[in-house]
Amino acid sequence: MSRTFRHLTVNDTVRDIVCHPAFAHFGKHLLPRSDYVNNTTPIRDIARLLPLHRHVQADVVLRALNQMIDICAAGELLFHSYYDDHRRNITGLFFFRGKPNAPFAVICPGGGFVYLGTLHEGFPLALEIQQKGYNVFVLQYRVGGEHSACEDLAMALSWIFQHAETLNISSQCYSLWGGSAGARMAAIMGTAGTTAFGGKDIPHPASVITAYTAYQTCSPYDPPTFAVIGDKDHIVTIDVMKKRIQLLTTYGIDAAIHLYEQVGHGFGTGEGTPAAGWINDAVRFWEKHIHFRASNR
Repeated sequence: MSRTFRHLTVNDTVRDIVCHPAFAHFGKHLLPRSDYVNNTTPIRDIARLLPLHRHVQADVVLRALNQMIDICAAGELLFHSYYDDHRRNITGLFFFRGKPNAPFAVICPGGGFVYLGTLHEGFPLALEIQQKGYNVFVLQYRVGGEHSACEDLAMALSWIFQHAETLNISSQCYSLWGGSAGARMAAIMGTAGTTAFGGKDIPHPASVITAYTAYQTCSPYDPPTFAVIGDKDHIVTIDVMKKRIQLLTTYGIDAAIHLYEQVGHGFGTGEGTPAAGWINDAVRFWEKHIHFRASNR
């Protein structure tokens, strides 16, 4: 049953996001930190709550939130829990429905395992990928450390595979996306697999998309990897990302890196910067490996 909800404006606050009727029961899961539920920062100043990210644009965040309001107004179930215990109070999956039985992507926002940059590099990315027909999940995981975050990703992937038929999505040729700390999670999962973190034994992703991460480990068994970074990134060294991509190619793995000028760390969709359009390139990379796997079945 559809309903009518008002859209948010840049003058609405973080607390208004949490209390919006469209986000009833999961409003707190939208935030960078759970202790921001009563925060009065207006959306126009949302960048203040994302100190590790750059190029945060209030209009991009607002557009994504209002699209999510419309999804809820249409009666779609946007938020899902993948734990059955107390961890469900601080974790979850946001599901953006694409075409029936299309492959899915999971996005892991960054934030240095201190906060989640979901409003900037989670929801806006998901909506762009969804527009291309793919099913997209945005992961809310526990902050505080790499291991617990990877454990949450493994359990979320296990939940998605378990419910793929009900969700009407394909479990073939999925991709993992992440920014900064989230990219580290995606890369680790691509190499180690879900069982290393307590998840079910599921196939490795068709592609991993890593944005501005200092993660260096790789193996001959890594999935195809697409990486992006800005030349003004003062958190991640460009050479670190380049070295990993070069090493992957020496293993015979398809890997590529795109460098954008005058762009800093944590640029999200890149809208309004020279990185704009990087998501299109990443999707094309993923699609290449969707088609490759399909042709080799």
